[in-house]
Amino acid sequence: MPGTLYIVSTPIGNLEDMTFRAIRVLKEADIIAAEDTRHSRKLLTHFGIGTPMMSYWGEKEKLKAEEVMAHLLKGKSVALISDAGTPGISDPGAVLIRRAIEDGVDVVPIPGPSALAAAVTISGLPTEQFVFIGFMPNKQSQRSKALEELADEQRTMVFYESPHRIIDTLADMEEVFGPERRAALAKELTKLHERVLRGTLEEILDAMETETIAGEYAIVVDGAPEGEAMTEDEALERMRELIAGGASRKEASRMVADESGLSRKMLYDRSLE
Repeated sequence: MPGTLYIVSTPIGNLEDMTFRAIRVLKEADIIAAEDTRHSRKLLTHFGIGTPMMSYWGEKEKLKAEEVMAHLLKGKSVALISDAGTPGISDPGAVLIRRAIEDGVDVVPIPGPSALAAAVTISGLPTEQFVFIGFMPNKQSQRSKALEELADEQRTMVFYESPHRIIDTLADMEEVFGPERRAALAKELTKLHERVLRGTLEEILDAMETETIAGEYAIVVDGAPEGEAMTEDEALERMRELIAGGASRKEASRMVADESGLSRKMLYDRSLE
């Protein structure tokens, strides 16, 4: 009979966020599959957990998933953990979970810390519906294209970003979504240097000029306004009116984007045709 695969959430910073259930499951499991065994050893030592570990390295996830499955199919219980947060959410885990389900292995969630949930709840933005995007592409051209596809998204959007790309990503968001789009930028959630900036994308970018760039970031962006179902042709006509009245093309594209919910960049580019 197959064993059980436990998906165990671990702290994203503050060790006090570890749950009693997570500690018990990690102690009782036959094996702990960890994203980085050296990183996780500190956590396990802190809580007195001596369960044997094996590496579940993300870049070799398909290969590692088969190694874990071999243990599960022998009847052993395996607890999967990532470096921080919930496995499978912008962390290794999804491949193994699918394989376990295919082979009839019980998959049991041990819920707990998640940067996604933490960022959404403190953002001050609508939480009735939201969509998780995760990390944006590294290349600027691909990132801009991905953001363009989200320009009309009316649900709150949640992104993750690394410190060396955070400014470029925020600048691209300002360009595509418009400087007046509301957002929240959360840095180092639950850690010593936790920091949250709220305001428009323009205000957040300005504030970042005096901030220390370090740690992991979560960006929560308000959805596009519903507008009045203005068509592209109507929006371009509105732009022509504003420009004729003395507004610059950049100002006109921003104003019409706010009125219509259409992409500012698209309006600007179309107006040049």
